[in-house]
Amino acid sequence: MRIASRMSRLGTETAFEVLARARALEAQGKTIIHLEIGEPDFDTPANVVQAGVKALQSGHTHYTPSAGIPELRRAIAEHICRSRGLPDVQPDEVVVTPGAKPIMYFVIISLVEEGDEVIYPNPGFPIYESMINFVGGKAVPLPLREERQFCFDVDEFRSLVTDRTRLIILNSPGNPTGGVLSLEDLAAVAEVAVERDIPVLSDEIYEQLLYEGEHVSIATFPGMRQRTIILDGFSKTYAMTGWRLGYGIMPVDLAQHVTRLMTNSNSCTAAFTQLAGVEALKGPQESVAQMKVAFRQRRDIFVKGLNQIPGIRCIMPAGAFYAFPNVSGTGISSAEMADYLLYEAGVATLKGESFGAYGKGYLRLSYANSIENLEKALNQIDQALARRR
Repeated sequence: MRIASRMSRLGTETAFEVLARARALEAQGKTIIHLEIGEPDFDTPANVVQAGVKALQSGHTHYTPSAGIPELRRAIAEHICRSRGLPDVQPDEVVVTPGAKPIMYFVIISLVEEGDEVIYPNPGFPIYESMINFVGGKAVPLPLREERQFCFDVDEFRSLVTDRTRLIILNSPGNPTGGVLSLEDLAAVAEVAVERDIPVLSDEIYEQLLYEGEHVSIATFPGMRQRTIILDGFSKTYAMTGWRLGYGIMPVDLAQHVTRLMTNSNSCTAAFTQLAGVEALKGPQESVAQMKVAFRQRRDIFVKGLNQIPGIRCIMPAGAFYAFPNVSGTGISSAEMADYLLYEAGVATLKGESFGAYGKGYLRLSYANSIENLEKALNQIDQALARRR
């Protein structure tokens, strides 16, 4: 069978590949501590599950409008008004998708022609670069460096913008670093975006998992409301990764094109999932607050422990649930380190290169696991590395 050449430009998400390898080892009887996959280890809140079950039992098993059911689009619009401080967000600016990834792809394919440039964070979520390359765009990495707390250099950012720049992608709090962009960073991007009329895709999926300060969306800056696409979803905040429910907030004219892409690809998002999403946004929020407290406690313990292992240093992430330690001091490459820890320490991690060239020398570890397992992982990593010293 002849495969289209464009498929060679499509990347992947290494977390799922490492998860498969880890599961294979577990099938052989080995015990693996999973720090590779980026999902909360908490169950979906009971009230949300009950809403989904009730929806199924009530017959909500049919097609829905491609952009999402009106109840959920209204609830999302109200949530964005509250959480981002944006006035008058309307339901027709909302497109609901099965997970948040379709928003990335649909926005990129709607805005980027072949040869157009897209600036994206590096290290960053690997699907950004994959989708840019897939549609024939030119992926322009914006380096996020450890010495800047994994923020970018404003002057370097400005130097990357050209007449071919058609989209800027931001992610704050960020995956894989847990870094948070400062007001100065956002202001610099907003200034350039307004001056050159460049849209910004702002991935804010970890917005509620911020441990210091308050989240600020670039959409709130002057001139940016009409140039910003906010990407968000339910996977991280409400532990709903398997439900596949995400959304984008965008100008109405773009929303119409993204909706047509939904019609052509997925038809719609599952009805019962959307009704569970309404309950998630409108129901009690105690579970969100409790999960955030737990993640903060785990972060503090885990990062402190990483910094006590010879050859490893790790800055304290301000958001999300990832640590991104520098392992270059061990004398082992990050790629070799990830394999070594999986097979010799029984700890599944991801090499930094999985998130772009600027991730070389780092590992991504998810602390969405129990404190007991995190402490056990630290001990096993330390012992495994000691055998290499």
